[in-house]
Amino acid sequence: MYQIKIRNNGMEKSKILITCAKGITPFLREELLMLGFPVTSETVAGIETEGTMDDTLRLNLLLRTGHRVLFLLRKFSAEDADDLYRAVSDIAWEEYIAGDGYVCVTSSVDNPTIKTSLFANVKCKDAIVDRIKEKCGQRPDSGPEKDRVVVNLYWKDEDCSIYLDTSGEPLSKRNYRKIPMKAPMQETLAAAVIMAAGWNGSGHFINPMCGSGTLAIEAALAGLNRASGIFRDNFGFMHLKGFNESLWKELRTQAKKEAKKTLNCRIIATDIRRDAVEAARNNAATAGVEHLIEFAVCDYSGTSIPDGSGIVILNPEYGERMGKGKELESVYKGIGDFFKQKCSGYTGYIFTGNLDLAKKVGLRAKRRVQFFNGAIECRLLEYALYEGSRKNKSTEMPQSTSPPIGFTACN
Repeated sequence: MYQIKIRNNGMEKSKILITCAKGITPFLREELLMLGFPVTSETVAGIETEGTMDDTLRLNLLLRTGHRVLFLLRKFSAEDADDLYRAVSDIAWEEYIAGDGYVCVTSSVDNPTIKTSLFANVKCKDAIVDRIKEKCGQRPDSGPEKDRVVVNLYWKDEDCSIYLDTSGEPLSKRNYRKIPMKAPMQETLAAAVIMAAGWNGSGHFINPMCGSGTLAIEAALAGLNRASGIFRDNFGFMHLKGFNESLWKELRTQAKKEAKKTLNCRIIATDIRRDAVEAARNNAATAGVEHLIEFAVCDYSGTSIPDGSGIVILNPEYGERMGKGKELESVYKGIGDFFKQKCSGYTGYIFTGNLDLAKKVGLRAKRRVQFFNGAIECRLLEYALYEGSRKNKSTEMPQSTSPPIGFTACN
């Protein structure tokens, strides 16, 4: 049996599992190494490192591509639900959860004696609250909400691991996207896509078809080196006994000091739908980066491309979620024409889940990076757009005769 006992000072080390979407592990690994954490093992949807409970506060605050930060409490063997109950009951839950607190149990279960993971959840939950009732005289509430203490059970055959989910709600919930629009890109995926494109604030960031603005907003946050968790006021670790509130305040203060105030580049986000641009602008305002992004209502082909260099990145529809198909072929061909005619000197990127449509672009992709948008296998396609003459090249976003207040028109 493998057991870690957390001291109140949060300095006892344990294994930490950071989960992520499939395809994101290379970028999560890069983040962890940059933050000084070792990578001890890796799967298609997560990376294991090690550290203290206090370290999980820093990880939750700073990671852009991680989904959840799970702190290992104990590993043990369990053949069936009774074994599980006994082993979980042996953990000193009264040291982590208050008698008048709340706990949610989540799980991933693959055991021949368990027909549904819900049954395993209930057995695990019962063991936790029964133990606390015995030791403290109070029985914590429980339920599906992940806004307080969350315990995660991983059970494969006879191997069990019990984690404290220090994130609570997933880290993809940055709390700035109040208006998501249709089929939005998850924030952690957008952050990974920007890392894959190699953009770090040097060079312009041009995002036609911006939708609800997730790519442009994540680019602004990354360019400023602003902590991705800075907008959240609730994490799972805050509801654990021994939460180091003074350290959390110190980490937030330090993160704010290390963030830049301005960018030495332009971020331009456009969409043909006025409601999308309004949503993107409102989301950017919530994130505190509205002043750094130039928004415009226009077709992608009308997006102004400034002098200089940078990246042009589009996330067009690909006929999976929105049920289109043939009619999108002309859109992808048009993107290829847009790249060739207006974007020379830049690097072009298309994020798509339809490689057949991508062939209509008419350009050879220099690089293909695999991602998953939910269950849809996608590719980030990179195109080298060599310097040459460019029609209608502009350094300023020209004004239309009557643009809406707060918007800039396109060519």
